Parts: sequence; structure tokens; C-alpha cells
Amino acid sequence: MKKSIFFAAFFMLAQLAFAGGLLTNTNQSAQFVRMLSRNASTDIDAVYFNPAGLIKMEDGWHFAVYSQTIFQTKPVDSEFPLLNDGYYEGAVNVPVFPTAFAVYKMDNWAFSLGLGPNAGGGSATFDRGLPSFEIPITKVVPGLAGLTQIDPALNVTGYSADLSFDGSSVFWGIQLGATYRVSDMFSVYGGVRYLPSRNSYNGTIQNVQLKVNDEYYPAAEWITGAAGTVSGVAAQATAAATTATGLSGQVTAAINGGLVNGNDPVSDPQLIGALQQFGIDPTGFTYSVAAGAFSQVATTLNGQAETLNATAETLNGTAGQLGDKEVDTEQTGAGFTPMIGINFSPVENLNIALKYEMKTILELTNKTKVDDMGLFPDGAKSRSDIPAILGVGVGYEFGMVEAQLSYNHYFNKGVAWGPNIRDLSTWKSVDPSQIRTREIDRNGMELGLGLQFNVLDNFGFSVGGLVGHMGIADSYQSDFSYSNPSITAGAGIEWKLTDALTLDAGVLNTFYQDQKVSFTDPDIGAYNETLGKTTLNFAVGISYSIF
Repeated sequence: MKKSIFFAAFFMLAQLAFAGGLLTNTNQSAQFVRMLSRNASTDIDAVYFNPAGLIKMEDGWHFAVYSQTIFQTKPVDSEFPLLNDGYYEGAVNVPVFPTAFAVYKMDNWAFSLGLGPNAGGGSATFDRGLPSFEIPITKVVPGLAGLTQIDPALNVTGYSADLSFDGSSVFWGIQLGATYRVSDMFSVYGGVRYLPSRNSYNGTIQNVQLKVNDEYYPAAEWITGAAGTVSGVAAQATAAATTATGLSGQVTAAINGGLVNGNDPVSDPQLIGALQQFGIDPTGFTYSVAAGAFSQVATTLNGQAETLNATAETLNGTAGQLGDKEVDTEQTGAGFTPMIGINFSPVENLNIALKYEMKTILELTNKTKVDDMGLFPDGAKSRSDIPAILGVGVGYEFGMVEAQLSYNHYFNKGVAWGPNIRDLSTWKSVDPSQIRTREIDRNGMELGLGLQFNVLDNFGFSVGGLVGHMGIADSYQSDFSYSNPSITAGAGIEWKLTDALTLDAGVLNTFYQDQKVSFTDPDIGAYNETLGKTTLNFAVGISYSIF
């Protein structure tokens, strides 16, 4: 029986980015949620989307506070044939996703502050764990099939286990910057975002049981008992081998001493009985043949005993791996994102904006309380860099209609995404050359169009659409971390309660394209998994100005 290797990978929280790139959240305002295109904004949410455009705000202080409530499901449907049930569903619930902006504008300068979850911002719960956790357990059943040859009562036909995984992630973005008006048509921005970051993971694998003759037993305890049974059979084989060796010696000594002729047929009833007890028909046997038969029996039994002892050792090792296991760890770190931007207004009512966020170098350090799987050494460091982003926006006012077209380009190829986690858990101890690096076929993109209809002087409604594709390769995908092409629809209102006070509210729904990906297992071969996702987002915000 092949020795099972369990739980080779229990890390990398399934991505919690909601709208944006592989890591980045671009849903940073209620205006974005209701319109889905804000790269040419000249309102207060331009602090994030178009900071060079802040120069178009009126002189004075401007503040905004937003909160979003986000619901996301992450179903994974695995076709791995040994699973009891290949359907898993994770739930991401974010009751409060806060963002705040502040701007002070005076003459040719605008100074801005932004705060919000630049990445993550929620918690994911998988009540049944993930396929990567359960697949190693499934292999215990076929791995124990050979025990029935030792004892038919050791007939393992199934398994059960209680698996769970909870993870949370938030990379706060604290942004500071300054905007300067170069001319009536042109303004520039420079700033930096500081990202204190935290991931936390808590996972358990408990109550692993084996189904034996229609009854379930604790796996570790039952396998330990089976190991004892196998050891007992090995001891019997060793004792029988010793007996056969002795009989072979006795017959050989009798022949050499002239007590019997080696070519004579065996006539001793005790030797005939001994041969029959070992399952040998002695008909036609001479004494020399009988001596050789006893010697061969001894060799065979010693080999069986050696195999049984090795099986018992493997069973004891497997039993140790099937006990309850837990991981409780936190990763923390911080990075800086330098940013620049320009805003160009060649004619009245037309605004063209560009913002570039440089690559964020981010290193996280483990602070581990429990690590039964040895995957999060306390104090160990890992990289979680955030790709550079280029954002371009064009906005135009057609009387009562405002339109914005936005494009985001994510330089995903400029970041190392590490190994594929499913491959790592499957091949680490078998053939590390089979572990694929998570690759990017092409850099990611988003294209959004938003329309606002100002039906009254103080009231408008908006609609928007957004398409996104992060350009990932099949090797990137696993149940821990995956990306799906998406189409998002949003709508909402803007209500100017007073000249200084504005209410924004919106809702968006993201429709993701299911992704079918292939994996290879050394024991099963190729199989598929379907990775899905849904997102629903509600947002409300208040902005206030002091002129």
C-alpha cells in the first residue's frame, strides 16, 4: 500500500477582490457602484479614480464617507472520482466595506486623503473545506483495499470527514497626494498609498472516519488497530518460516547422515503432515525435494512477514496523519504604491484623465498560533506584490446626460504569482517537476461605460456596465485562488439634498463566466473542476462640502 501524504498545502486565501484586478478593489465609492465608470471623475471620489481631476472642485473642504455591503458565493464543482460529494461552496460576506475621502482645494492646489480596503476587505467561509483538503483523504480507501487479502474483516469501503476553512483578508489603502493646476486645460497629480495588510487563516480537518463493513470508525484509531492485526499476522508468518527452516534443516541433516536416502519417496508421516499444513501436496516427493520445499516455504513466509511489517509501519504512519489538524495563523506586512496622474480638458464639457499606480512591493510575515500541518512557520516571510495599474478615462456632458468611458490595464505579468496550489498539494512529495507556476497569458483589462441622467437640478439616476478579463492561464487556477471573466451591471441615484450635502446610492451585480479547468493526479489521472462566482453589492454614501 502506498504511503499517503496529507495536507501538503493549506494556504493562500481564495481571492477576495470584488471589483478590479486579481488583487485590487476598484469599488471605492457609491458613485462607482451605481455607474461602474469613474476614471474621469471630477467629484470627490476622484481622490481614488482621477486625483488629477480634483482641481476642478470648488475651493474649500470636501468630505465623503461610503459603506458597501457585499455578498459573494464561490462554488467549486470537482469531478475527482473518489470524492463523496464534489460540490463545495464558499460564502464571502462583507457587511461593512468602508471608504472615506477628504479634499482641501485652494486656487491651483488640491490636497487629498483617501482611506479604504484597496484589496480584500472580507472573510470567506467554506463549511466543507475545499477539494484540495479532501482529495488526499479519499485516497485512503483504495490504499487500504489490500487489507482484505490479509483479513476479509478489514474491508474499507468509504470515508467521512469534517472540514472547514475560514479566511479573511484586508489590505488597507491610506492615500495622500497633491494636485496642481498647470493651466486651464491641464493638471497633474503625485501621491503615494500606504498599504498595511493582514491575512488570517483558520482551518480544521476533524473527525476523519472510515466505513468498514457498513460501520464508521475513527480513522486513526481503526488503522492503528489494523496495523496491530497486520503485525500479528506478520509474527505468525515469521514463526511459520522458522518452523519451515527447521524442518528443511532436519531433512537435510538426515540425508547427509545417511539416515534416509535423498532419492527415496517421503514415507515419514510427520513430514507428510507438515508439508500438507503448509499447503503442499507431497505426492511423489523425495526427501531431497521435501527439504527444498521447506526451504522455499521459509523464504516465501519471511518475504510475506517483511511485507506485512512494512504495511503495519505504513498504517501506523497513516494513522498519525489522520488525526485532527488545525491551522491558525495571521500574515501581516505593509507596502507603498507611488502614483501619478494627469487631467486634460481640451474643450468645455470634455475631460480626459490618466492615472498610473506603480507596482507595490509587499512582504508578509507569519504570526502562527497553531500549525499542525507545518505550512505556516512562525516568522516566515512571503511576497504578495500588487501589480501596476494604468487607468484611462474620458468624460463628456451632453446637457442633462453625463457619460464616462473607463479603461483599466492591470500589469499582471509583472508579478510572480507562485506555484499552483492544487499541483503543490498533489505533487510535492511525488514529482515536484509536475508543479506548475501560476501563469498569466496576457495582462488584465476592464472596460466600463457609465451614464448619468440629471432629470432634476438636484436629482439624477445612473446606469453602467463593466466587462473584465484578467488574462490568466489555466495553470493559474485552483480552488484556493481563481479568476473568472465577468460582466457587471450597476444602477443607482445621486440626490443633492442641499448645495453642500449629497447622497449617493447604488447596487451592482456581477455575472461571472464559469471556468472549467483540468488537473492531473498521479493515481487517478486527468479530471476537471468547474470554478464559479457570483457577487451582489449595495452601496450608500454621503458627501459634504464646506465652501
